[in-house]
Amino acid sequence: MSEDRQSSGFSWFLAGLGIGALIGVLYAPKAGRETREDLMSSAREGTEYLRQRSREAADQMGDLVDRGKTQVNQYVDRGREYVDRGKEYVERGRAQWDEFVNQGRQFVNEQTGKVSAAVEAGRQAYQSTAQGTGEAAHPATPEGFAPGAETV
Repeated sequence: MSEDRQSSGFSWFLAGLGIGALIGVLYAPKAGRETREDLMSSAREGTEYLRQRSREAADQMGDLVDRGKTQVNQYVDRGREYVDRGKEYVERGRAQWDEFVNQGRQFVNEQTGKVSAAVEAGRQAYQSTAQGTGEAAHPATPEGFAPGAETV
């Protein structure tokens, strides 16, 4: 917005410069040669002024571009940091997940062994009880269960 005001103000300045030069020529008490020299001098000054303002504008644009590049680089670096941090979190999560899965497998294997041992102990206890009493089937056995028959 300030650049629009500056360029608008600069345009008005140039318009005023031109009008002033024209009025100066019309009302100048100087001779033609002196007037031409003054006009040439004014034109040179105007040209130099425009060159100076152009250099200043180019310098300002260069500064703005440099600041923009710096800021973009900072944002890119910050983004890389976040990505790296995210990768670390994912790796830690995977390691924890693997550890939990392994612990779960180990627990299931331990419990499977214990349950299998308990079932086998129960089977042997039943068989020894059934053989010790000499009965074909123990009255406390579930229906359809025959002594010595393996169940899976």
